[in-house]
Amino acid sequence: MNDQIKAMMELLQNDQRYHLDAYQFVRESLAYAQNVMKMPPHPGEGDEGKSDRHLTGQQLCQAIREYAVDQYGYLAKTVLNSWGIHNTGDFGEIVYNLIRIKEMRKSKSDRREDFDDQYDFDTAFMPRFELASDAT
Repeated sequence: MNDQIKAMMELLQNDQRYHLDAYQFVRESLAYAQNVMKMPPHPGEGDEGKSDRHLTGQQLCQAIREYAVDQYGYLAKTVLNSWGIHNTGDFGEIVYNLIRIKEMRKSKSDRREDFDDQYDFDTAFMPRFELASDAT
């Protein structure tokens, strides 16, 4: 068993708040932010002093919201809740768990609290309806 799988298994065993799918979803959301949403990177440096395509906690929360709606539509909140995610602070917990096992990196200016209270789940994942005009 490779070290990454072992580290993830230990993480899931030691912190049972979140489902494995929650961790995978956060990783996918980061890729979505960078590749689909084309979010500009936050000017910062990673742990090792290398400049990378780093996003802030606030940016990642926005990307997670967009990706959740894109993937699950009206069920986004239900799906996230089923994985143990109930607020944006949970995204921070997941990210910092991944940082701890070296699956993600942080810059010197990043803080766990950057993820707190970014949006309310009840309103952020509420269905959006747009009225179409028949006027021609």
